[in-house]
Amino acid sequence: MRRWGYYDYFEPSRPRAVHGGIKAQSKRGTFGESWWAKRWIAVLEGFHIGSRLERGRSYARRGQVLSIDFDKGRVKAKVQGSRPTPYAVTIVCKTLTTANWQKLTRALSSQALFAAKLLAGEMPHDIEQVFTAVGLSLFPATLQELETECSCPDWSNPCKHIAAVYYLLGEEFDRDPFLLFSLRGISRDELVSQLGSLSTSPPRNDATARQDASLTSPSLGAAAPEPLPAEASRFWCGADLPANFFGEVQIPPVSAALPKRLGNFPFWRGAERLLDVLEPLYRQASQQGLAAFLGELKKEESDK
Repeated sequence: MRRWGYYDYFEPSRPRAVHGGIKAQSKRGTFGESWWAKRWIAVLEGFHIGSRLERGRSYARRGQVLSIDFDKGRVKAKVQGSRPTPYAVTIVCKTLTTANWQKLTRALSSQALFAAKLLAGEMPHDIEQVFTAVGLSLFPATLQELETECSCPDWSNPCKHIAAVYYLLGEEFDRDPFLLFSLRGISRDELVSQLGSLSTSPPRNDATARQDASLTSPSLGAAAPEPLPAEASRFWCGADLPANFFGEVQIPPVSAALPKRLGNFPFWRGAERLLDVLEPLYRQASQQGLAAFLGELKKEESDK
C-alpha cells in the first residue's frame, strides 16, 4: 500500500486461484441472455461506478466467487481475493412494501397475459411499464437503492468483489426471473398466491354445470371400466402385450429435452456448462437404448 495525497492507494493484486468456485456461464461479451438479465447489467453499468465492474466481470468468469446465499432483499457471498481469507460481501436492495406489492399484483392481474407469463416463469416485456404506472420500479432506480459492503481493504464501493457478485446475479436472474422479485421483497410463492387470489372466473350457472357433467356422461362414449379377468393368474401376470404396444420407437429429435426445459443449474461451479456435458450423454444413451430395443446391442455392450 502507498500513501497518495489523502487517500490510501492499493496496488493491483492477483487473486488466489480457486477450485470449485461459481463461474459465469458467458465466456466473453455481455452477461445474460434474457432481456431482464441484460437490463439488470445495463442498470448497474449505467450507474458509472468505474473500472471495478470490468474487474468484477473478470472475477466472475474466473470463478473467484465461492458462495452466494439469496434471501428477500439481501444477498450474502464469499469472494476469494489475494488474501488467504475470502472476503465477505453483502448486498442489500431496497424492498417494496406489502402495500406496494398488493398494488402491483392488482395491476398485473388485470392483464391476463402478464399473469400467464409470470406463472409460466417468464418475465413479460412490458412489465416495467406496469411498475412505472403505479409509481414504482422493478430494477433499482439509483445506486442508493443498493447498499453494499465488502470486507476487503479497497475503499471503493462497490469494489471488484461486489461487482463479481452483481454479474453472477444477472446470470441467475436469467435462469430464474422470480429471484429479481425476491430481491425486491416478495417470493415466487407469495407472488403466485397473490396473483391467483385476484384472478376471477365467470360464475357457473345451472346450464354450465349440466353441460360440464354431460361431457363425462357414458352416453357420449366415455370409456367403460375394463372388467376384471375371471382367472387369478391372468389378473396377476397379465396378458401378452400387443405387437404395436410401444408404437413407433425412435431417437428423440431433441437430446436432453427435459434438462433443457429445467434450465441451467443454479450457480453452476463446473468448468463446462452442465447442459453441454449432458447433451452428448443423452444422445449416446438414446442410440444404445434403440439398439437394445431392436436387439442389435452386442452382449459385451449390454453388460456395461
